[in-house]
Amino acid sequence: MEAEEPAKDRGAREHERIAGRAAIVAAGTLASRFLGLVRDQVLAAVFSRQLTDAFFVAFTIPNLLRQVLGEGAVQSAVLPVLTRTKEQQGDDAARRFFANLRGLSWTLLVTVTALGVGFAEPLVWLFAGGFQEIPGQFERTVWLTRWVFPYILFMGTAALGVAALNTYRRFTVTAFAPALLNVAFIGCALGMPWLFGARYDPATALATAVLLGGALQVLAQWPSLRRIGFAARPRFDFGHPEVREVLRRMGPVMLGMGVYYVDVLLARRFLSEQGVGAQSYFSWALRLCDFPQGIFVMALQTAALPSLSRLASTGDRAELSRTFTFGMRLTLFAALPATLLALALAEPIVVLLFQRGQFDAIAAHETARALVAQGAGIWLVALCRQLVSLYYAVGDTRTPVLVAALDLGAFVIAALALAGPLGHVGVSAAVSIASGVQALLLWSFAGRHLPDRRSAEIFGSFARTLAASLAGAAAAYGVREGLSRAGLGLSSQAILAALAGVAAFVGAAFVFRSPELRIVTAPLLRRFGRGRGREG
Repeated sequence: MEAEEPAKDRGAREHERIAGRAAIVAAGTLASRFLGLVRDQVLAAVFSRQLTDAFFVAFTIPNLLRQVLGEGAVQSAVLPVLTRTKEQQGDDAARRFFANLRGLSWTLLVTVTALGVGFAEPLVWLFAGGFQEIPGQFERTVWLTRWVFPYILFMGTAALGVAALNTYRRFTVTAFAPALLNVAFIGCALGMPWLFGARYDPATALATAVLLGGALQVLAQWPSLRRIGFAARPRFDFGHPEVREVLRRMGPVMLGMGVYYVDVLLARRFLSEQGVGAQSYFSWALRLCDFPQGIFVMALQTAALPSLSRLASTGDRAELSRTFTFGMRLTLFAALPATLLALALAEPIVVLLFQRGQFDAIAAHETARALVAQGAGIWLVALCRQLVSLYYAVGDTRTPVLVAALDLGAFVIAALALAGPLGHVGVSAAVSIASGVQALLLWSFAGRHLPDRRSAEIFGSFARTLAASLAGAAAAYGVREGLSRAGLGLSSQAILAALAGVAAFVGAAFVFRSPELRIVTAPLLRRFGRGRGREG
């Protein structure tokens, strides 16, 4: 018992560190998401639906490759190995390993970029063949794809920097740097017409923003990387033992993520056959669903993965189980209320955020329909992210590949069944259905690595959070209906109903004595208490 208490204390301190790191990441992500929201508002108002349709397809291909080669492979394959090297061999060995990783990364990224630029036309045909039915749309999309493809050079480099900085618990730069992409979009969309006047081509603004935003993120990381000694020139010793280990892990990870993201590319193909605007409605609904994911869920995943990797490398399965459960509980606490509020307030939210300029009432209604279909899966996607972190932490990169393949099959079947009767909304619904299949399979297979998943604790947390979320959604919907009968506009309905929903959720969580509420509010209360103490 005496030996158990220090372990519990260490676990509690680690959970506090995860929550604190998650708060930093969440703050940076909130800034990025807020600017991303402004960016999307600018794009929706300034550019036509045909141009935004073309851009979303063109940007999808390099952006998904960035996630596969950069964020996905780096965070799941590089970060655990880099953490282990640092812990077991020291900082100098970690720096040598990182220099070789940079050489490997540049080799892969330059090769993929050259192939993408050269094969832009067949890629667009494969993933948006329906654009050939719209005069000029296919050619515009090919041109944009060639221009934005080098984005993965910058973002792959930045993703590798994120792995190094997160290993050394430097979360501030990695959290705030992504906002620079949104700054570039806003500046180019609003500034280039003023600079170039009649010579201005709107598509050029979008292409310039992508490349400028990627370069700014790399530059923002550089001072922090120099301070921890990770700014050395790349090396090309691909026979380095840790590099071979990363390559061994990266293969299944890239295959698994590649299979997973094929459903997004297939969604683009289905959407290209649904007429003008379908790509944009789907994309803006996806961005709105990503908002709570990015602020809370990704913050938790980013903060917890180094701890999970360290615990897995030391063989402390008991604390690994506690830390995994902690992350799952907080994930549900953030994702369930976001899911139900998105369902209750879809149309007022879209009208508030986007209906201006070239984004008219029809576009708002169609985007809201897509948001309902995708919003139903917010909590499922959140669970998938946390579950995948467990697999990567223990070095199992094969199971996510199998699950991703099954998830792809579920998406294709659902999309084929629903796209006919529901149009673009059917494609959005298929994404949520596939996420449910993926979450169920990942949870089922996780028992092989973590027999004690503390299921009772997780399901108890789920029940409490669901009850509080239902109370919040009911309050939001009731306030919305009352304001609608009173004649208030949808924008006012969105603001007041959302505030009512959040207040009701927090109040219900307090009544149910939700420990997650205490975990989330404890840092704020401590800060407030220190502030009052200084005043006294």
